Amino acid sequence: MTTPLGEVLDSRRAAEFQKAARALLKEPLLLAHGPHADEYRLARQHAAELRDWFDRNVGWSLRVDAEAARLRKTPGAPADPTHPAREASRAQAPFTRRRYVLLCLALAALERGEAQIALGRLAGQVVLDAADPQLAAAGVQFTLERRDERLDLAAVVRLLLRYGVLRRVAGDEDAYVSGAGDVLYDVERRVLAGLLAARHGPSTVAAEDAGDRLAGLIAESALDSDELRFRAIRQTLTRRLLDDPVLYYDELTDEELAYLTRQRGFVAARISELTGLVAEVRAEGIAMVDPLDDLTDVRMPEQGTHGHVTLLLAEHLAATGGEVGRDELERRVRELAAEHGGFWSKSAKQPGAEAELVEQALTKLTALGLVTRTPGGVAPLPALARYAVGETVVIEPGARTPQRKAQAS
Repeated sequence: MTTPLGEVLDSRRAAEFQKAARALLKEPLLLAHGPHADEYRLARQHAAELRDWFDRNVGWSLRVDAEAARLRKTPGAPADPTHPAREASRAQAPFTRRRYVLLCLALAALERGEAQIALGRLAGQVVLDAADPQLAAAGVQFTLERRDERLDLAAVVRLLLRYGVLRRVAGDEDAYVSGAGDVLYDVERRVLAGLLAARHGPSTVAAEDAGDRLAGLIAESALDSDELRFRAIRQTLTRRLLDDPVLYYDELTDEELAYLTRQRGFVAARISELTGLVAEVRAEGIAMVDPLDDLTDVRMPEQGTHGHVTLLLAEHLAATGGEVGRDELERRVRELAAEHGGFWSKSAKQPGAEAELVEQALTKLTALGLVTRTPGGVAPLPALARYAVGETVVIEPGARTPQRKAQAS
């Protein structure tokens, strides 16, 4: 039997809408040119529907113009340190405190600057701004005379190149780092203007503590009615379910838990409609699982030595059921190297490599909501039970490992 043309078109439109939404969740800044140009065109085509969905369900604004589509995401847990900015290179090293400060100083200099800027000139502006007494009091100091400082600035610039804030016209960052040359960039001012995702300007937030300042940047307006309070709770829960690999009930306030208990089906259905994620409900919480294994920035299991070590340590931690010290985990890795070393890289079998292997594994397991760090080491969280050897705990047919959704903002 032939499917009516109207149904075919509706199905295609729904698939395109979902693809555009997933693209924005993975890359909240889609440029009209470059590797995400096709996704940008879909986001522009469905801009009105997407803008309405994000505004009502998560309180995120969507701006689409001729150059970019910018979803201003704000995380459900602003102080969560498990999804840092990362180097735009194969190593993907997480940004350090110094790189974050350099990023902010560079953005401030670009905002005041012209349509083109050389890296050397940008460096000079950063050095001048870093001389601010308040930064000096906080222990921030840059001369950019040392190679490691220039490497940090180059990493910041490459991140801005990836975001489309800058376009390289001539030169190379490596030449600048070595002191052998300079680089010239075009500044995409409209992209730059939309980069900050905050409800309040940083200068208007009076709090001193870093966590309080983050909360102040995205604070809601006064919630003076039940309707507004319930809407804020729904938006917070939806953000958590979209961003976090697992939403544990014991992390919620009494009011949030009561709302989720009543409205779980509605909230999960709205997310599934937008993204195709499937709700996996357990006694301890909810995970929105991606059948396509695509909407994530941290995967497990994963190929290679580090992926294998992480999976084996997950099995070990799931079996222990309680807190485990770092020394025990490193000892376990040495045992695993003797058993599985034939499949591992040469460097992973070197004496002393176990400390780095354990740290990388714990970083991934923490980011996935499978373990939590403790003063004495690490403790498993309930979702880790799916890695217990010989135990299958899948709820939905075909469900996959919970993945932490991409969180660039």
